[in-house]
Amino acid sequence: MQFNRMWIEKESPEEYGYENIKYNLTESSTTDKTMTDVGIQLSQDLLLCYGDHLGKKELRQVIGKMYDAKEDEVIVTIGACMSLFLIYSAILMPGDHVLIMHPNYPANIEIPRSLGCQVDLYGLKFEEGFRMDVDQLISMLRPETKLVNITYPHNPTGVMTTAEDIAKLMKACEANGTYLMVDETYGDLTNGQRLPHVSSMSKYGICIESLSKAIGVPGIRTGWMVSKNRELLDKVIATKEQVCICGSVVDEECAYQVLSKREELLKPIKADIAEKLAILTEIMENQNVLEWVKPQGGVVCFPRIKEEIEIDTKEFYDCLNHKYGVFVGPGKWFDMSDRYFRIGYAWPKKEELRQGMLNLLKAIEDTRKN
Repeated sequence: MQFNRMWIEKESPEEYGYENIKYNLTESSTTDKTMTDVGIQLSQDLLLCYGDHLGKKELRQVIGKMYDAKEDEVIVTIGACMSLFLIYSAILMPGDHVLIMHPNYPANIEIPRSLGCQVDLYGLKFEEGFRMDVDQLISMLRPETKLVNITYPHNPTGVMTTAEDIAKLMKACEANGTYLMVDETYGDLTNGQRLPHVSSMSKYGICIESLSKAIGVPGIRTGWMVSKNRELLDKVIATKEQVCICGSVVDEECAYQVLSKREELLKPIKADIAEKLAILTEIMENQNVLEWVKPQGGVVCFPRIKEEIEIDTKEFYDCLNHKYGVFVGPGKWFDMSDRYFRIGYAWPKKEELRQGMLNLLKAIEDTRKN
């Protein structure tokens, strides 16, 4: 069985240098917070030992309440990305069939590919409002399908699905003996009622989430997975122990303090996101070169340059980046045409968002051929 090299591209803002970006619309999280912003107070007596391999007990208890799960049904990881690595590594073998929603966070797709799995993509279509057709997705299941991966609110489009469709998909996966993993990274930023957790519906349901996106503390490298499947949990914790033994006791103490006041912290964050989405919506509704599906949650959207506009996308991005100092997430990050791009609208300041969007429109006008 041939293994595939994981697709990696060194184009993140961190690698390019934040000081070189004037209008940063690439970030897929809320504005970064300081320890003072989120009220973290660390004791000088904090013991810097190997921590609980599952994660800090009190942290798992707080997470468990969010998911109607027991503390030992939660495994804390170094960001949600590590959860993906651990789950895929614990479940999958070369040749296994995996079904993944597309576009998607690249690691969701590239990790199973790198493990030598058969990866089929269920493509969301702009023309259909990036809506998940659950019956079509279910029809793509095979007897040998090991795992289905979806994400809501969706990255990079910000669209949502319904509780009924989630339940229907979970039932079909369970009947097929297939794990359903739902990336809930933006779950706390749902506009309206949050979707039900598949981890509470079936032993084949897995939820993952992190502190990076909603609360804006990616520097606390803390994510988690939740499952009621004891066999799966045992495999994941054994894999984690081989990778890193345990997480950082400092990070997990910080994460515990943050999640202990989660609702209090989320209230001003949601208000800020609503104001920024209003700015973005106003601009999008008063221009004629872009089209979009308005996001229903999260902090990102995935517009595209209208098809009738003739443009060299390489020239467009060069102009956008170097003439106007604006950076977005190009479509190639998501294995899509570069006529698409992801806009993160919650991280920049309001005036930066507005000017960045106006400059983006100027870059299109500067480089269009018709």
